[in-house]
Amino acid sequence: MMNRPQFPTTRLRRLRYNAQIRELVAETNVSLNDLVMPLFVTFGENVKQEITSMPGQYRFSVNTLVEKCKLLCMKGIKSVLLFGIPEEKDEHGHLACSENSIVQKAMVALKKELPGLLIIADVCNCEYTTHGHCGTIVDGDVENDSTLKTLAAQSVSLAQAGADIIAPSDMMDGRVKVIREALDEAGFYKVPIMAYSAKFASGFYGPFRDAADSAPAFGNRSTYQMDIRNSNEALREIEQDIAEGADMVMVKPGLAYLDIVARVKENFNIPVVVYNVSGEYSMVKAAAQNGWIDEQRVVMESMISFKRAGADVILTYWAETIADILKE
Repeated sequence: MMNRPQFPTTRLRRLRYNAQIRELVAETNVSLNDLVMPLFVTFGENVKQEITSMPGQYRFSVNTLVEKCKLLCMKGIKSVLLFGIPEEKDEHGHLACSENSIVQKAMVALKKELPGLLIIADVCNCEYTTHGHCGTIVDGDVENDSTLKTLAAQSVSLAQAGADIIAPSDMMDGRVKVIREALDEAGFYKVPIMAYSAKFASGFYGPFRDAADSAPAFGNRSTYQMDIRNSNEALREIEQDIAEGADMVMVKPGLAYLDIVARVKENFNIPVVVYNVSGEYSMVKAAAQNGWIDEQRVVMESMISFKRAGADVILTYWAETIADILKE
């Protein structure tokens, strides 16, 4: 390190004394282009049902989802991630592969009304299976290779309905390769894959499972989601997904895994996505409602931390809130 003059010649506070200077030299910024809003779509008509464990977040029917997305677009939010809550479920998640499934219906409606909206389709079976696991159960555990067939069929169906990006979140080995091959064979070679590559078996998913009605009926997901203690393994997962054809890779959850985000950014020349998950959202919301923290300050501090760690894209339930903050 080069020698530098010492105090009082050097005063680092000179660059902090007014807001204009602070803005001029800020190293990290968040823009609306960085943000994706996750949304839940369910069956019915005129449904807007607040999720108890996620204050301010809702389950929408297709028609109210369209209106919500119109509002988001007006505020500058250009990308959404869709999760479906079906009316019926089965043992294998085959319902997720149907053109009449809830997310596919929502996509068709959104593309008709908002052709410029970027729609990311989550690909997984947990919302669609009676047991709440992410694939087909054999001998009490998710069987990897038979699940891949369902994931591939679901991906093609979602692309046919208008998905701009396919985002497999199941953590099955080999699913990026199988999905890529299925998409290409069906003529969707232009549709990118955003892989949930380092998805940890985290305690931060509780409110999401309430929202999506996807809690496992037995056991847990530790045989397919990653061990929270492992960092090197995350790099192996990401390297494998890139080799199989992933166009973007994701780290999930976010705040407790910023070290993983930083390592991924340092090691791979690929867009890095981070998911600011439901538990992270609900903790901040609860603390703010109790008057313990300043909600807006903590939200923006969290977003800056994701960007500072190296994230290019942030999936966050705060996207609309951030649009309002940035406008102010």
